[in-house]
Amino acid sequence: MNLGTKAKLSFMMFLEFFTWGAWFVTLGTFLGSNLQASGTQIAAAFSTQSFGAIIAPFIIGLIADRYFNAERILGVLHLLGAALMYLMYQSTDFSGFYPYVFAYMVLFMPTLALVNSVSFNQMRNPEKEFSAIRIWGTIGWIAAGLSISYLFTWDASENIASGMLKNTFMMAAISSLILGVFSFTLPATPPKAVKGEKVSISALLGLDALKLLKDRNYLIFFLSSILICIPLAFYYQIANPFLADIGVADPTGKMTIGQVSEVLFLLLLPIFFTRFGFKKTILVGMIAWALRYVLFAYGNADSGLWMLIVGIALHGICYDFFFVSGQIYTDAKAGPKFKSAAQGLITLATYGVGMLIGFAVAGKVQDAYAGDWQMIWLIPAGIAAVVVVLFIIFFREEKTKSATEL
Repeated sequence: MNLGTKAKLSFMMFLEFFTWGAWFVTLGTFLGSNLQASGTQIAAAFSTQSFGAIIAPFIIGLIADRYFNAERILGVLHLLGAALMYLMYQSTDFSGFYPYVFAYMVLFMPTLALVNSVSFNQMRNPEKEFSAIRIWGTIGWIAAGLSISYLFTWDASENIASGMLKNTFMMAAISSLILGVFSFTLPATPPKAVKGEKVSISALLGLDALKLLKDRNYLIFFLSSILICIPLAFYYQIANPFLADIGVADPTGKMTIGQVSEVLFLLLLPIFFTRFGFKKTILVGMIAWALRYVLFAYGNADSGLWMLIVGIALHGICYDFFFVSGQIYTDAKAGPKFKSAAQGLITLATYGVGMLIGFAVAGKVQDAYAGDWQMIWLIPAGIAAVVVVLFIIFFREEKTKSATEL
């Protein structure tokens, strides 16, 4: 891959995740403060991500893989996304906002797979080349958060009160527009599926890998993955409004510490995985979820700020040690024939079903304990702790080929 192509793919990844991070982190704060949305309504808005994740395989499998170049579909989806972002920017109530965010996420979630497809198509050795491209996505997410807090100060308490947080949607619209136009300059990525070849719904959703659930250990991991998404949803939905509400300065910028942590712990994961095995690695990830929410429950914007910062920094362990380890474990369990189907199944289970349940639970808890932040955070901490206990009891340690090779 030449330097020009690498630069294009890196810029594509940067814009992809800059666009997402530009509005998604502060969504709960915007809805609660500017549109006076309830916890249940905020949960419905965040749940559009799950619906998008469920619908995405159909867009990719039925359209992108069969009829059109991936980079062209990527361009069209982001141009449409820019228009929807502008409509969200103009919305003045939740009933008007929701249809736009739903349509946007249905269009955006497939682009996460499309940027990967465009990248992989240009690589001779994806195992070595992809990480150098993908890291620009994380940098893009971080850049969005830093811009919101330190460049524009839209998440300062007085600016939230004056409605300036809606500008995040305009920023996302502009970056989506740029990426939409830029996508048509990306290297050609023609469809890989053979026209006329039959495709099954079970194959699109990864259901061909359901036989993996006959394995007792994998079944326990699969159910744990769904359950741990409940506390995960609390973080995405409530963390930014929580930090803003208790008076933490520059909350969105401080939350980028989580992405920096994610990069660092991703580098440590292979070492930890090899030395301690899958069960201990994933247990550390689950325990980190419980610990971070206890820290959130008892932290504050003054003497307890360090607890909040540590809780945010634990994101790398929470995400990498559970979800990335789970993807590795799934790959090892699936075997050559069902690798893609198995990854599709675990994605459907987590970002689809698990997060859908999680956002709904988070919304009800937010409504039931409005203002009682300690209780709001202790509930997901308790859920994570229960998942930890169940996993310890029912999952039996095993060695996989992939684990020993990392």
